[in-house]
Amino acid sequence: MKQLRQRAIRDLVEQRPIRTQQELAAALRERGFRATQATISRDVAELGLGKGSRDGRPAYMLPPRLRDADVSGEDRLRRLLSDVPVEFRVADRLLVIRTLPGSAHAVAAALDRTRWPEIVGSIAGDDTVFVATPDRTSLKRLRDRLVGLAGRS
Repeated sequence: MKQLRQRAIRDLVEQRPIRTQQELAAALRERGFRATQATISRDVAELGLGKGSRDGRPAYMLPPRLRDADVSGEDRLRRLLSDVPVEFRVADRLLVIRTLPGSAHAVAAALDRTRWPEIVGSIAGDDTVFVATPDRTSLKRLRDRLVGLAGRS
């Protein structure tokens, strides 16, 4: 769980200005992570987050060693979803993602790399990805996140 939480912290700090540990805790809760202030403080120290200027205000920044690391699953997913047409459909607790032939595996691999708590697992065919979620709330949250990453409303 620690690795998943710290990956989520890295993604959050890269995506938007996070100015305080309280903001970070709230953003983690949005992603389904519960953490105490002490845990978040340890994570900030272990990741080596520092403060820098973002949008003219102080905010957490990743150290160069993390900033230059591999592209996160969420970044890869964002690029894929903006480049490839996708359609999202709900079937019980499954999210069905339809895309171009030959693209489903790349979408599923990027989803798996995100390690989002809303995803139990995924299966990809040629142009379809089935994503299993633990419950309807997670399904809605996942669909909303993917629609947002795809730049659709």
